[in-house]
Amino acid sequence: MWLTRMWSKHHEAAKFLLVGGVCFLVTTGINYTLKLTVLHEKPVTALAIATTLATVLSYVLNREWSFRHRGGRERHHEALMFFTVSAMAIVLNLIPLGISRYVLDLRVPDVSRPVQEIADFVSGIVLGTLVAMVFRLWAFKRFVFPEPQRRPLRRGTPGPRSKRRVLGHGVSGPESAAAASRRRRRTGRA
Repeated sequence: MWLTRMWSKHHEAAKFLLVGGVCFLVTTGINYTLKLTVLHEKPVTALAIATTLATVLSYVLNREWSFRHRGGRERHHEALMFFTVSAMAIVLNLIPLGISRYVLDLRVPDVSRPVQEIADFVSGIVLGTLVAMVFRLWAFKRFVFPEPQRRPLRRGTPGPRSKRRVLGHGVSGPESAAAASRRRRRTGRA
């Protein structure tokens, strides 16, 4: 019961976090593949490429699963908003790694290779991802997918039950409209 209430209240955030977990794994895998091969001298570039590729995956998953009942905008406008917010989040994601590497000098030869890799992971992958994730959740709900239940549903997809409001009585639903009509006739109100 408690879990059901929490899910119904926070299902979008939970789905967003699951998508984020998948994209985190994709980012980490691509980042280290690039960093340990062709971009070993350019860790910020490796992380930027990995984050950009994971962002494309994130758009598809968030659009079609996390926020599928939100939006209502034309697809190209929504995609432009999504990638604008994501570009800002990528910059936020890179800031901690840039500070770690180039301000705090946590890089070889100033520190050992294991210290450099741990600092890169903590600053770029963990801290940067957390900062960007909080920003993305806020911005996606506020700007990219702003209104729940506004996106047209596909044919065959059950939609939310529509509720009609009977003026002046605060009663909703089709059965309640008939009951309200009978009540008005009994009391003499038109």
